[in-house]
Amino acid sequence: MFQSLSYATTILNPTIQETEQQEEAAAPTEASFTQELKKRFIEGGPGFMGIVLICLILGLAIAIERIIYLNLATTNSQKLTAGVEEALSSGGVEAAKELCRNTKGPVASIFYQGLDRVNEGVDSAEKAVVAYGGVQMGQLEKNVSWISLFIALAPMLGFMGTVIGMIQAFDKIEAAGDMQPSLVAGGIKVALLTTVFGLIVAIILQVFYNYIIAKIDSIVNDMEDASINLIDILVAQKK
Repeated sequence: MFQSLSYATTILNPTIQETEQQEEAAAPTEASFTQELKKRFIEGGPGFMGIVLICLILGLAIAIERIIYLNLATTNSQKLTAGVEEALSSGGVEAAKELCRNTKGPVASIFYQGLDRVNEGVDSAEKAVVAYGGVQMGQLEKNVSWISLFIALAPMLGFMGTVIGMIQAFDKIEAAGDMQPSLVAGGIKVALLTTVFGLIVAIILQVFYNYIIAKIDSIVNDMEDASINLIDILVAQKK
C-alpha cells in the first residue's frame, strides 16, 4: 500500500510542477515605469513626440547650465563688503581692487568697477556701479527666455497632436461610413498621449524655471544691497 502511495506521489509531483510553471508563464508580467513610458512614447507617434522630447532635452540643458552658473555666482556679499572696507582702510583702493579681482561673482565685479572709478569721484563710481550692475543682471538672465519658450511650446505641440489625432479618427469614420469604436480608438489614443507628454514636459521645465527666477531675484537683491553699502563706504572714505 505504501509503495502504491509513493508511486502515485512520484507521478503527480512532476505534473504539479509543470502546471505551476505553465501558470507562472501565462501570468502577465508587470511592465516597469521605463518600459511603460517607452511604450506610450512610441504609441504617441515619433513626429510630435520627438519634437516634445527635444523641447524637454534643450530646456533641461539650459536650466542645468543656468543653475550651475547662478550657484557659482552666489557669494557672501557681507563678508566681501567687510573685506573691501578693511582693505580700503589698510591698503587703499589698490588693495580693495585686488581683493575684488580675486573674488568670484557679480558682486565682486561690480565692486571692482566702482573702485576703478573712485579717483574720478563718488558720483562716477556710483554711475559705474549702476551701469555694470545692469550688465551683470543681463548675464544672470542669459538664455532664461528659451526655457519659457519651451514651457509654452511643449503643451502647444501636444494640443496640436491632439487635434491631428482627432482629425485622423474622423477621417477613418468618414472612410468606413460607420461609427465603430475600433476605428477611432487609435486616433483618440494618440491625441491624448501627445497632450499628456506635452503637459509633463511643461510642468518639469516650469519647476526649473521658477527656481532659476527665484535665484536670479535673490542675487540681484544682494547686488543692489552690496552696491549701496559700497557707495556708503566710499563716501565715508572721502570724508
